[in-house]
Amino acid sequence: MTIASSSPPSRLPLSGARGARTTSRTRKARTGEGRGDGRLAAVFLAPALLGFLAFLLWPTLRGVYLSFTRFNLLTPAEWVGLDNYDRMVHDPIFWDSLRVTVVYVVINIGVQTVSALAIAVLLQRLTRSATLRGIVLTPYLMSNVVAGIVWLWILDTQLGIGNEIVAGLGFDRIPFLNDETWAVPTIALINVWRHVGYTALLLFAGLQAIPNDMYEAAKVDGANEWRMFWRITLPLLRPVLAVVLIMTVIGSFQVFDTVAVTTNGGPANATNVLQFYIYGAAFGRFQFGYASAMSVALLVVLSAITVLQYRITRAGQTDLG
Repeated sequence: MTIASSSPPSRLPLSGARGARTTSRTRKARTGEGRGDGRLAAVFLAPALLGFLAFLLWPTLRGVYLSFTRFNLLTPAEWVGLDNYDRMVHDPIFWDSLRVTVVYVVINIGVQTVSALAIAVLLQRLTRSATLRGIVLTPYLMSNVVAGIVWLWILDTQLGIGNEIVAGLGFDRIPFLNDETWAVPTIALINVWRHVGYTALLLFAGLQAIPNDMYEAAKVDGANEWRMFWRITLPLLRPVLAVVLIMTVIGSFQVFDTVAVTTNGGPANATNVLQFYIYGAAFGRFQFGYASAMSVALLVVLSAITVLQYRITRAGQTDLG
């Protein structure tokens, strides 16, 4: 009796299996079976989208509309056209507030950027301790109001520990927050102290993208740390540094809470920054139309500065190959 040999079951080639899976995915896409992922994504995006519409887009559009009206919350908004903008152009306090704000931004951005860059490079080149990074970030965990109150106590002319140290060194006490010359730089340095750690960590994260091979090759060629910083670190960090500068400039122009807590715009309007002046016009004198016009002007100024910074610093380009 002859026993027929059984052949092994046939198997699809690997290429055939892949082709079958691709065909199956194509069929699902055509029949709409993959649309469930799109619906799920829409569900997760809905809260953020609603928040954007309710708390950003709608208030912006409403503010632009109110800038062309006379509105005080007690009566309906009255259309006045460009009267608020004409008043703003001829308002000396507005221009003085803008000047004070620019002085503050220059001091804040200059000191903060240089300090943050130095801290980030030291963290990168000397140590990468997570504990040290946490210590650097600690002031940022404090709110601006709390930071302002703490430094108001420290710098108090009579009882502050800062002036006690100044007096102990044999110098006259300095009215840091009560003198027209010292007030703006002092507020700028308070905010530098609070934000420099966060800015440094952003730059430190950018430094992680620079390959160590470049530093090793530079060391072989005899380059020191200073030369490597100017030839390697700074050029390759430029895109991250540009974005950080854009963020810090926008935030600096919006300074308000530190001024409100420490100086309340004084002395003699020396710290009357633009945001504080807008707040006073809206909630102090109930001139919401005029306050909205100044807010729109600030929005235009910040948009122009952002576009200019983006183009000059080439933030969208990188030198990394």
